[in-house]
Amino acid sequence: MTLRDLLTTVDIQLLALPPLAVFLVALLLSLLVGRYTPGLLGLVVRRVSPQQGATIYNNLILPIKGTVKLAGTLLLVSLSMVWLEAASAGLYGFFRPLVDLAAIASVAWLASRLFRQFVRSYGIAMLRRLGREVDELLLVFETVANVIIGFIAVLAFAQSQQFNLVGLIASLGISGIALGLAAQKILEQLLSTLVLYLDRPFVPGEYIRQGDRQLCRVESIGLRSTKLRTAAKSTLIIVPNSKLVNEEIENVSRAKKVMVMLYMDFVRPLREEDAALVKQVVTRSTESLFGIDPGSTNISFPAATEPAKNGGFAASHARVTFFILGSSESSIELRKRLLELANDNIASELQAYGIEFTLQEPTVYVESPVTL
Repeated sequence: MTLRDLLTTVDIQLLALPPLAVFLVALLLSLLVGRYTPGLLGLVVRRVSPQQGATIYNNLILPIKGTVKLAGTLLLVSLSMVWLEAASAGLYGFFRPLVDLAAIASVAWLASRLFRQFVRSYGIAMLRRLGREVDELLLVFETVANVIIGFIAVLAFAQSQQFNLVGLIASLGISGIALGLAAQKILEQLLSTLVLYLDRPFVPGEYIRQGDRQLCRVESIGLRSTKLRTAAKSTLIIVPNSKLVNEEIENVSRAKKVMVMLYMDFVRPLREEDAALVKQVVTRSTESLFGIDPGSTNISFPAATEPAKNGGFAASHARVTFFILGSSESSIELRKRLLELANDNIASELQAYGIEFTLQEPTVYVESPVTL
């Protein structure tokens, strides 16, 4: 029996089953196949690009394998809802909006994670090849992209429910302009709140100083104002969000450093001049990175392990320590990615001088928060 005959037989048998039974079978297959979505995508990527397929899979798909599984499963479940409509219109009408919402939200989250992985894996390297400085503007670009993805997801869900959201927004345009002119102060507060949530100069629970005020703890960020609790008197200060957007804010909680420790194992013991070259290359490469504390790079060679022929000592290991400065988890992750690229550059430059080494895994990161 050929594959075509087998598929025809399966189709006939499925058509002979009640629609509800077909839906349950399709639902079970969706749950089973969804678990293997990352592997199937990997096969497709390797087939389309045999040379770079494995690298693309490891950089883009493998780190977000769980998100890919969830999105693939929910999409297949959404497709299987066709048989539920034939079995029970009432159940279909109840579950369809929920399934559509879950599927669209999972796809939007997957698109956001894929975009982030692409920027981390390829965007930073592309900017450096173009001679551009990589800074936290890249994080702002990611935030804007996430807002666009979220807006498209909202439009897609509205369209799936036969709700003309675009038409509603257009019809409210003139009324919105008139309302905006009448409520400029309220809109200013709401837009300031939106800026605080997107830019995130502080979050609830952090300690900040606003202007000349004493140290305060952020209690909450509301639609119009932010509540601050003073550290000394425990009194509550309510500050309009528009004022916080326009004033200088000192975030004390984010005044932390992350110490990075790298351990280099050299293929051959280094002479004194080789060790000096390693210090020069590593110091130049790390201190040129965005977000590295200038002057914090320290390179030490543990007690030389083998006597050199010239009477000196040869070093087979080196320990590199320096500090990363970051204002948030995302910015620290960005600097860690820059550090990975710097390690590749260090290896290439030293290899040109005949010095080869391997880095001990994993790289050690030690947080050093500020003492309040």
